[in-house]
Amino acid sequence: MPDVRVLVDATAVPDDRGGVGRYVDELVPALVRAGADVVVACRPSGVGALASSGADVHEVPDALDRRPVRLAWEQTGLPALARRVRPDVLHSPHYTLPVAAGLPVVVTLHDATFFSDPQWHLPVKARFFRTAIRVAVARADALVVPSAATRDAVLAAVPSAAHHDDRFHVAWHGVDRTVFRPVDEADRRRATAAVGADRPPVVFLGTLEPRKNVVALVDGWVRACADLADPPPLVLAGARGWDQNIDDALARVPDRLRVLVPGYVPLEDLAGLLGGALVVAYPSLGEGFGLPVLEAMACGAAVLTTRRLSLPEVGGDAVAYTGTDAVAIGDALAGLLADPQRRADLGRRALERAAGFTWDASAAVHLTAFEQAIGARRRRRGSQPRSSSPSR
Repeated sequence: MPDVRVLVDATAVPDDRGGVGRYVDELVPALVRAGADVVVACRPSGVGALASSGADVHEVPDALDRRPVRLAWEQTGLPALARRVRPDVLHSPHYTLPVAAGLPVVVTLHDATFFSDPQWHLPVKARFFRTAIRVAVARADALVVPSAATRDAVLAAVPSAAHHDDRFHVAWHGVDRTVFRPVDEADRRRATAAVGADRPPVVFLGTLEPRKNVVALVDGWVRACADLADPPPLVLAGARGWDQNIDDALARVPDRLRVLVPGYVPLEDLAGLLGGALVVAYPSLGEGFGLPVLEAMACGAAVLTTRRLSLPEVGGDAVAYTGTDAVAIGDALAGLLADPQRRADLGRRALERAAGFTWDASAAVHLTAFEQAIGARRRRRGSQPRSSSPSR
């Protein structure tokens, strides 16, 4: 469907461009490469990231950085913008949509753990996204999900979705190989030093929140390092979330071990940090996709993760797996630290598997979803009875 005109509502993308931001920033140029005519609505903070995408970027007021304002604009300002730019389809890439859009709508649902594991989220956030998912299932013409696990979880959580399971399109994320790629030793040393490590570390990359299982990782790493004469530091890279137990876990770390918490790591340093790690440990309790695992794989890292939800779809047989408790993580991590040959083999297999995840392939699935949405809307219009009133 190369000539489709799509309006992408990127106003919900956070300023740090992580997660959903990475998804939108990579998907938009891939849609353009596929021949779509793309219009993007975004806040001022996103204009730079999308300026070279090839899309027609429409800047909206900066006040939309406040959620209530953005949600109100979504219901009124977004349909008004759609009337001006006249797209064939609207893509809402972050759960919510205008209830009276006036055109076909495709919504991306990234995660269903708001239903299955609400304790991983702030209560107000869990309630909000459960409602948003139900509304999207009821009103969207097509739905995009990043994994089969997320599709199945939505189908299990929202019974009405089972009547329209053909509307779900599984579009795995891709990985930007201009950013996430094997780098030389000098870049690995530089990125490692930039976070304060003086030797190859064990690295976690992600938001420090309960579902990432960081507390169990810290305790497991302590266990893995108990008998090592030269233990690797642990780097917890990413924004601080709302996990109140992490500080207690860090306080339990013996003085001979080092934990580094550098916060946000610049994008240009990630390939060196991930590729320079002895192990990238991501023992998450569940993900809608698991982009940090894929990004680490694309850098040739030996990855340790879990078999929860979507993570095996990403890792396949190219990563090592562990249970989610501290003992299991510690034992699995100790085994990898003691076996450089296995780590090297995992790194090679990770590179090969990561090559199969591309944003162009993801864009192709999105285009199929757009086509389905447009066709569904046309069929509904065609089935409506004609008015008996004379036309004016």
